Amino acid sequence: MRFVLDVHCHTVASGHGYSTVTENAAHAATLGLTHIGIADHGPAMPGAPHFYFFGNMKIVPDSMHGVRVLKGAEVNICNHGGKLDLSEEIMERMDFIIASLHRGVLAPTNKADHTRAMINAMENPFVGILGHPGDSWFDIDYEAVVETAARTHTIIEINNQTLNPVSLRYNGEEPQRRLLALCKEYGVPVLASSDAHYHTLVGELTEAKKLIIESGIPASQVLNTDPALFFAAVARKRACAL
Repeated sequence: MRFVLDVHCHTVASGHGYSTVTENAAHAATLGLTHIGIADHGPAMPGAPHFYFFGNMKIVPDSMHGVRVLKGAEVNICNHGGKLDLSEEIMERMDFIIASLHRGVLAPTNKADHTRAMINAMENPFVGILGHPGDSWFDIDYEAVVETAARTHTIIEINNQTLNPVSLRYNGEEPQRRLLALCKEYGVPVLASSDAHYHTLVGELTEAKKLIIESGIPASQVLNTDPALFFAAVARKRACAL
């Protein structure tokens, strides 16, 4: 199973990223990736860019070093009602949107609250991807989350950084295995992501890819294998806005 796409990549604009878009693309080219994404944190995250940054992404070239550069954002889920920190007007202009819970924006409370926040965020037609569900800080009802992802046509992210034992989000392999088993059962598409904050980590999908392969999930549900699958999944979700 060959992965050619990694859309969850941060830049210096996130405030705690250390590389530029150009550096990310250059490294991606050395790995043979065909597509990467700009997924800087939404403005509610301390140190993140103003919303003007996201509104002006059209000036970024569509291709660098032979790699297609998709313009997106990792928006913050700001409350348990699923409030996001970018307007639908801005999100509609972007190639993709990841929505995630972060401690710096919403403090962890309990499983019911975390689950409700994710479910409500997935109801937004511009949220194509649920970012790093099931990390160590935010316990969730996995089945309720995946069931909602199936109903709302939302992609579930398998975040490689969350599988890194040195990460503060590390929660072992079991939560990701549970997510993959449920995605297989419900037919929900999955997306491995590096969550890179430095250019040499772009395309680092080793642990996520291993678990995806071990899960036996069909290649047609693994969006890293074909950009056309990714674009179709995002379009399917956005059709809910019509």
